[in-house]
Amino acid sequence: MPFADIIVDISIEKLNRPFTYEVPDSLLDIVKIGDQVMIPFGRGNSLKKGFVIGLKEESGVEEGIILKKIDSILPDCGIYGELIRLSKFMAEQFGGTLNQALRTCLPLKKPGKIKEKEYIYRKADDDTLSLEIAEANRKHAVARLRLLEALKEDMVIPRDIIVKKLHVPGDTIRKLAEKDIIVIDKKREYREVLPNGINRNTEIVLNDSQKRIVDSVIADYKSGANNVSLIKGVTGSGKTEVYMEIMDAVIRDGKKVILLIPEIALTYQTLIRYYRRFGDRIAVLHSKLSDGERFDQISRVENGEVDIMIGPRSALFTPFKDIGLIVIDEEHENAYKSEQIPRYHAVAVAKERIRMSHGMLILGSATPSMESFYKAKKGEYKLYELNERFYKNPLPEVHIADMREELRKGNVSIFSDKLDELIKDRLNKHEQIMLFLNRRGISGFVSCRSCGYVVKCPNCDVSLTLHSNKKMVCHYCGYETPEIKTCPSCGSKYIAGFKVGTEKIEELIHKNYPEATVLRMDADTTKGKTGHEDIVAAFINKEADILIGTQMIVKGHDFPDVTLVGILAADMSLFASDYHANENTFELLTQAAGRAGRGNIPGEVVIQTYNPENFAIKTAASHDYNAFYNEEIMYRSLMKYPPAGNLLTIMITSDSEEKIERLAGDLASVIRGASDRSVTVLGPVDATIKKINNVYRKVIYIKAKEYETLVIWKNRIEEYRRKTEYRDGSVGFDFNPSESF
Repeated sequence: MPFADIIVDISIEKLNRPFTYEVPDSLLDIVKIGDQVMIPFGRGNSLKKGFVIGLKEESGVEEGIILKKIDSILPDCGIYGELIRLSKFMAEQFGGTLNQALRTCLPLKKPGKIKEKEYIYRKADDDTLSLEIAEANRKHAVARLRLLEALKEDMVIPRDIIVKKLHVPGDTIRKLAEKDIIVIDKKREYREVLPNGINRNTEIVLNDSQKRIVDSVIADYKSGANNVSLIKGVTGSGKTEVYMEIMDAVIRDGKKVILLIPEIALTYQTLIRYYRRFGDRIAVLHSKLSDGERFDQISRVENGEVDIMIGPRSALFTPFKDIGLIVIDEEHENAYKSEQIPRYHAVAVAKERIRMSHGMLILGSATPSMESFYKAKKGEYKLYELNERFYKNPLPEVHIADMREELRKGNVSIFSDKLDELIKDRLNKHEQIMLFLNRRGISGFVSCRSCGYVVKCPNCDVSLTLHSNKKMVCHYCGYETPEIKTCPSCGSKYIAGFKVGTEKIEELIHKNYPEATVLRMDADTTKGKTGHEDIVAAFINKEADILIGTQMIVKGHDFPDVTLVGILAADMSLFASDYHANENTFELLTQAAGRAGRGNIPGEVVIQTYNPENFAIKTAASHDYNAFYNEEIMYRSLMKYPPAGNLLTIMITSDSEEKIERLAGDLASVIRGASDRSVTVLGPVDATIKKINNVYRKVIYIKAKEYETLVIWKNRIEEYRRKTEYRDGSVGFDFNPSESF
């Protein structure tokens, strides 16, 4: 590759302007993507540092233009070289351009205003200060005297305290500086995103199970073993304490740590726990930070003032130089899969980043993803288990309320008799209640309220999605059938979609239990910057009896006084048109149930469902992950869905229905014409939502046993698109999608 694309300035704004340089013969077999190089730049050809982001055979410049040559390769490419190589890995493994991957990986640090604070430092010794105080007394210089007396007690005082609290004018400060009594200096101030005044508590007493895990992982770390560890621990088992103890050992070894937490679980409560252990050596990233706050957090990393970065998926690209450990908590969460190109999964990218830095990766969950547990079973991951809660308090007793039976008894309320009875009991005892509305997968599927029947695709075993044209469609193979008005199983007319929201539940609570005080946590009530924190604080302070909410109330919260959790509409996620439906349901129900009984009083849970016999609901009720996994993996193996197989979604979009039909049909023909028995091709079919903002969407699926087979197919399709003249639309890729497109 005799030519290289080089960026001179590592910043998001400059990525669109790479410069092409010739690679001299002496460097042809040496230079690689990610290298930091010295290049002649500008009219004066002064040598500047740059980064190689691409290598190519053709220069792409007009004939007659003489390109400058790379001068030399620097031995240390630094953190940005590592992130550029990570970008290349992501583009190759997940699709999209290198530029798109670079924009994902390089730290998005919008230029922000640097905050500075002035401080007054005492320079004079004690004798000189005493003489100044005597002189100020003699001259009745009251303001100067106040400042000098204050400097007798404190060697350094913020200027704003001197001006606002001591009422010392600027002229007095200036004159003392001229006499060398004080020195005025400025210090960088960071915008606060973590709480102030929290007591440090570095002492953690681990139980035997936790200690065994910590000792084993630290021993592997010290031996240089690059294995991935999966910690499977029931809710409340103390996984966080295990993480912190391992993190502490890594930091003491001089290395850095990245802790990923799903945005929805990145709560004030969670941050406090880490802040108490590690203090201000923590930085935090999340979506509610302002540009200035985000700028400060990345600046602290670059200035070496941080050991740990805590944040959602994007924190994976923190510009640390020496990463010793990446921890991905709640690793089963769909939030770790990007829906933007490149559609990467954080676990896969974390593996690559930790491989590059020779560190260790820990995954943790009460309900590990099928993919992670499958790899643990095969021995690819090292499995650790915490099967009891930390304080030995029992897991909650779970009741399954059959809503079909409630309907037969004449109860048409959203609350079953069992849940109604327990709500009244808890209100009488002044204990707290959480009501979780499972809205996941709420759009589309149709179920019978009498018998629980759901219309499924005969080919793919996922629920059909009801469209506005009154057709029920499978978004994997294209099968469709007209909407039905009576249940094919029992003949009931109670077959329809389910539509209820948190506001409606709050209204019913006020009506049925007028004595109860209620808080609601959803997208509407948490719009402000501290919306989540305010509601959580109010509930912890027992300002409400009942907390109503969607997924956000069951992630990352620890409410010791909650003794009852009601799960409304457990079926919603069960019949989403997605092969993850059972897994998502089991995870949600287990996480929700885990909020009950975390304090001294045992908890109870009521799961309301029209499908009480479903194995995901039954195993969640019995807290039996292994039984769920064994049943689900048989289904995945039969249907060749991940992790037993691999799935590539090819997403086609166009502003013209005619063009998208032509492009999708052409791609499908090319794929089928070149495919063999190693792959199965489905589609093209309309996407779950056929048109968004006047853009039409279609999908083709390719199934294969090996992931690398799908990467090869992705490369073939990209090459075919480059060689053809088609400009009818765009084509994107999603490997092992977390949700249907």
